Order: sequence, then structure tokens, then C-alpha cells
Amino acid sequence: MEQPRHGTPHHLELWLPDLARAERSLGWLLETLGYEPYQSWEHGRSWRLGSFYIAVEQSPALTTRTHDRHRPGLNHLAFHAENRTTVETLTEAAKKQGWHLMYADRHPYAGGEKHYAAFLENDDGFEVELVAQE
Repeated sequence: MEQPRHGTPHHLELWLPDLARAERSLGWLLETLGYEPYQSWEHGRSWRLGSFYIAVEQSPALTTRTHDRHRPGLNHLAFHAENRTTVETLTEAAKKQGWHLMYADRHPYAGGEKHYAAFLENDDGFEVELVAQE
């Protein structure tokens, strides 16, 4: 593996209230985007793409069981998608994996008239954005 560039992200860890549900929604999405299963431990899992990995954990130290993207902290994760067709294919498939299309009345231009993307939210309130790069 190539040495990562100084300053690039090493990993991202998300705490979620239900590990099985996180594996179903986030795990499915990450693997569909090309991430590979990386680590597994009692309360968590991770997926890797290159030198970067994303971990999900149902930590015993959670202080609440709900995520509110409107509070300070993480609002959403945005991922590059291959093209517009990929955005639409993933958006449709995501519905079977615990994801819901946000801003359906403005899809796929909820981010602006020149920004082709899907905004999805899972059952735990985490938002992802799939952005077509064309």
C-alpha cells in the first residue's frame, strides 16, 4: 500500500445505537462504494478503502441512543459516485438497506442546480450524500 499523504484522514469512527442496523445500512453502502471489510470486534466493525477506513461502533459508553445531525458535530458524510447513473442506482438500492431519500421534492438537485447528488438518511439519523462527478 502506498504511504498516505501527510494530512489526509486516517479513519473515521461513528458511534451508533445498533451495530446490526449499522452493518446493514452503512456496511452495505461502504461495500457498494468499494470499501472492503477490515476489522471486527465485539462492539464494532470497519471497512477500508486504500489507507482510509470507517469504523462503526455500538459503544457501551454511549450517552444517548439518538443522533441529531442538527447539533454540533457531524452533519453528514459525502462520497464520490462514479456518475449520475450510479447515484440513481445506489439511491434505489439503498431503500432496501435502511436508507431514506431526503429532499425528494428537489432530488437530484437538492444541493443546487449544478450539483447532482442524492441525500440519504438511515434509521439512526445519519446522513450521507452521494455526489456524481461528471
